[in-house]
Amino acid sequence: MDTTFPAQLGDALNMSGSAPVAVCKGARRIVVKVGSSLVTNDGRGLDEEAIEQWSRQLAALVQQGREVIMVSSGAVAEGMKRLGWRVRPREVNELQAAAAVGQMGLVQMYESKLRGCGVGSAQVLLTHADLADRERYLNARSTLLTLLQLGVVPVINENDTVVNDEIKFGDNDTLGALVANLVEADVLVILTDQRGLYSADPRRDTSAQFVQVARAGDVRLEAMAGGAGTGIGKGGMITKILAAKRAAGSGASTVIAWGREPDVLLRLAAGEAIGTCLMAQTPKNQARKRWIADHLQLRGAVVVDDGAVGKIVGEGKSLLPIGMTAVEGDFSRGDVIAVRDARGVEVARGLANYASSEARLICRKSSVDFERLLGYVAEHEMIHRDNLVLTRA
Repeated sequence: MDTTFPAQLGDALNMSGSAPVAVCKGARRIVVKVGSSLVTNDGRGLDEEAIEQWSRQLAALVQQGREVIMVSSGAVAEGMKRLGWRVRPREVNELQAAAAVGQMGLVQMYESKLRGCGVGSAQVLLTHADLADRERYLNARSTLLTLLQLGVVPVINENDTVVNDEIKFGDNDTLGALVANLVEADVLVILTDQRGLYSADPRRDTSAQFVQVARAGDVRLEAMAGGAGTGIGKGGMITKILAAKRAAGSGASTVIAWGREPDVLLRLAAGEAIGTCLMAQTPKNQARKRWIADHLQLRGAVVVDDGAVGKIVGEGKSLLPIGMTAVEGDFSRGDVIAVRDARGVEVARGLANYASSEARLICRKSSVDFERLLGYVAEHEMIHRDNLVLTRA
């Protein structure tokens, strides 16, 4: 397959200072994705030194007060090495077996290196079904956000031991973007075996031009198509371009950089321009609020008293159940619902933290009563202010 696009496209895409490239400097929540060829030293086994260096940088970012998530490939490749397989299998059951074997070493390596740097870690395995189902999506989001609040670094991989052709992500670049969307990250950093995006494959074309900054989702970027760089991983540069486009949907910019660049994560966080930056065009909060505001299919509504209206509209507060007077319709946790005043006028809409049956039980109730009434406490708010958009000024 021809992987090139016109040489002049490199200059056309570079934004020459028209947008900031130091996107990581002010980023509070960062998702880092690293590929199999880097993690396993091109399939020769887990690269302990490289994982130690990334872990040291992740720990330093946590100690700076940032929240970081590592999306790491490598389980299948490590399993292949442990099983003595030189060629990546095609049969799903063999891939699952390799993943099961390799996951043991992969998570143990991250745990020991992060723990040695004074930071806790957690393993999170995801499938597409986890993120397609709204309830499981919210559960995964809550788990990850809680881990981040605790200062723990989640190490995420696709759950290759149970996926099949219908539900697998296909590559961890896509998984990285979906995780960035899930936790509303500020930036996605994709560490790869290339220094960034070029107008052609620099391993084949010495005239390839480096693209420093471009707009995520620019269709011209997708003119560069190609397969995986090695036989170990599944992704290529096109999967990174598409991942950046997906991440931009929730307002996250993407940096594609060489994974072996010394202190790459710390230097990016300090504001240094490294690799290729694919800029999201819509700010994070604006992207989310616009999606909520444009939601046409409301599943239900809650009616609130004048005090709650004042808190929501006048002070930008979350909606607490104690301010609700009635619940309308049949909705599930995570559905977009309307917030109406006593006269039936919609004042806002947002994502419900509780299903309608539960919301009816906690109407006019304080959060201290939730466990007694529901048997658990998911959130203290019916709709958190980050998931609430005003429809009446």
